[in-house]
Amino acid sequence: MRTTRNITQHELIGLKAEVTKSKNPANVGLAGKIINETQHTLVLDVKGKDKRLFKESIHFQVLIEGKKIEIDGKVLEGKPWERIKKNAN
Repeated sequence: MRTTRNITQHELIGLKAEVTKSKNPANVGLAGKIINETQHTLVLDVKGKDKRLFKESIHFQVLIEGKKIEIDGKVLEGKPWERIKKNAN
């Protein structure tokens, strides 16, 4: 179960996200559903278009349990399945 305390240990695909900080100012404010995640990127569906964002260069918010949670993309760097397994202990 995803909670505000363990969000980085869970699957992010399917969550709605909004970029709050980015090294590329054009990415700030992008909002959409996370549709894919790779070792270094998140892919958002923004109004029907895929936007690939480098995890290391963004901070974004997701809504969990009615609360907006800010996540630094750097903590998500790495293969998603390895991150999930590593943090499951």
